[in-house]
Amino acid sequence: MTVRVLLADDHAVVRDGLRLLLEAQPDIEIAGESGNGRDAVRKARTLHPDIVILDVAMPELNGIEAAERIRDLDPSIRIIILSMYSTKEHIFRALKAGANGYLLKESAATEVLAAVREVSSGRRYLSHKVSDEIVQGFLHPETRDEVETPLDRLSPREREILQLVAEGKSSAEIGRSLFLSPKTIDTYRSRLMRKLGISDLASLVRFAVQHGVIPPE
Repeated sequence: MTVRVLLADDHAVVRDGLRLLLEAQPDIEIAGESGNGRDAVRKARTLHPDIVILDVAMPELNGIEAAERIRDLDPSIRIIILSMYSTKEHIFRALKAGANGYLLKESAATEVLAAVREVSSGRRYLSHKVSDEIVQGFLHPETRDEVETPLDRLSPREREILQLVAEGKSSAEIGRSLFLSPKTIDTYRSRLMRKLGISDLASLVRFAVQHGVIPPE
């Protein structure tokens, strides 16, 4: 049976490399590609792939938020997060969002085929450099409190607006993208900053980078 894969990464060179590796396999087909998280969700809805490979740091909607939305749309779609981060926080957030695999970018070229095959077979795949300690921590709920982050205080909509604000978009631009008024966006921004204890834009951007909401420059 052919496994249909949707590739989502904002770097075309990464998508090209992964596509070449995957298309060389007779049982894997590239269903589509995307350069941002919001478009990836739309394409998952229309293309119905078996697996979506999502870069964690994508514009407009990061990979973890996109994973949550895709799983809500169709729980049968399997998700592999592609990430430069190997911390507990990032891995736990991805698994909590419903990811079936977590692939470190540094080893993607050598592990992506194994990841796709494992995940398509209904198993979980984590890069070899992801420690057993992290995996066991996720499997035992009593330890998860150790990796809760300030992002857990925010609603999905607040996290979405946090990313867009940190990317430098104005309230008017965000409002047009989300079909909300600029005043509503300002209300969301004020509320999320209050929840995070942040009072200025520069600190908000630093927070977003620190927690992997947007990539470092």
